[in-house]
Amino acid sequence: MANKSEQIKILVSIPDGEVRDSFFSEEQRVRLERLGCVEWNANAEQYGEEELAEKLRGVDICISGWGNTPFHEKTLKYADKLKLIAHIGGSVRPMVGDAAFERGIRVCSGNRVFAESVAEGVLAYMLCSLRRIGEYEARMAAGEWPSLIGTRGLLGRSVGLVGYGMIAEYLVKFLKPFGCRIMVSSRHISAEELAEAGIEAAAAEEIFRTCDVVSLHSSLTARTKHSIGADLLNSMKDGALLVNTARGALIDEEALVSVLQERPVWAALDVFETEPLPMDSPLRECERVLLMPHAAGPTADRRYVVTSHVLDDIGRFLNGEPLDCEIDFARAGTMTTVV
Repeated sequence: MANKSEQIKILVSIPDGEVRDSFFSEEQRVRLERLGCVEWNANAEQYGEEELAEKLRGVDICISGWGNTPFHEKTLKYADKLKLIAHIGGSVRPMVGDAAFERGIRVCSGNRVFAESVAEGVLAYMLCSLRRIGEYEARMAAGEWPSLIGTRGLLGRSVGLVGYGMIAEYLVKFLKPFGCRIMVSSRHISAEELAEAGIEAAAAEEIFRTCDVVSLHSSLTARTKHSIGADLLNSMKDGALLVNTARGALIDEEALVSVLQERPVWAALDVFETEPLPMDSPLRECERVLLMPHAAGPTADRRYVVTSHVLDDIGRFLNGEPLDCEIDFARAGTMTTVV
């Protein structure tokens, strides 16, 4: 392994600073440097296209993170030895283009750890919204002892998922102890998967019309942008809750504001079309909405866990073993996501 480590060149493109430190403990830094000759980005910002292209010359493995300059033709033009992009983040969709996969570069990420943490966040938002925890905490802080009339629980509720990926898979498992009826609208789930998970297929229109809780899990593409519009939102039954931890632009925010102002429906929003949420956003004036600053996950304490999973996969890669967190070309798609 010593000889192999000397030959393997690893670039950590994540900028120097607080964010990188939150993902790499000192122990993990030492662990990585045992795997090869490591160059750490000494800048306080991401490499630009040309700088990243130059840095990739002669590199075997590149470790990337949030906000990384995308890997496409320009940045890969000198990547003569690059065999693995190990992303210490969730989705690689905005960052790894077709060019990487076409060159045979393998990709792994911490998506599984991120997904589990986000699913936990979705569950928390459901419970907080149904039980009106934010409202009651504020009223208690103001000196009140409010009546609990109007609070609701998650037990036995009907929950609809629009889109079905790794986060939704974890969420289904988390919801099972609550005895929820779970319906899913997705073009990518098979009858076998539905049966195995004990969930039902349904059109988005049926989910919005019938479910007590609707949770969004779709990718953002030209097709799905503003796909949650006035018709679907107005079809929600009184008291229904909409949760969005996917992408803010899935929802027509103007239509949502109108519905929240005019009808007794609720929303828990962790993502927005413009982030940070503008101070003059009318969503801030709505009463029946829980607003969170893109915080569903991963929680800060899971960042080292993400790095551990990615380092495990780098070790597997170097030993010629199957990767546990690999992203394949078909799953990544054609990279036409709107971000």
